[in-house]
Amino acid sequence: MRHHPPTREYIQRRTAEGKSPREIRRCLKRYIAREIYQHLCTEKPLPAAAKGS
Repeated sequence: MRHHPPTREYIQRRTAEGKSPREIRRCLKRYIAREIYQHLCTEKPLPAAAKGS
């Protein structure tokens, strides 16, 4: 969180909204979970080497 500029900006915005550090971490966890889930659900074709030809 300290070294990622977009995350620092997000934390500053949420702090300005009056969120507590605990609430901000909770929001970040939800965001990360949504991003990971989106990547897991996206179908991508396998590379030729992985098809076992």
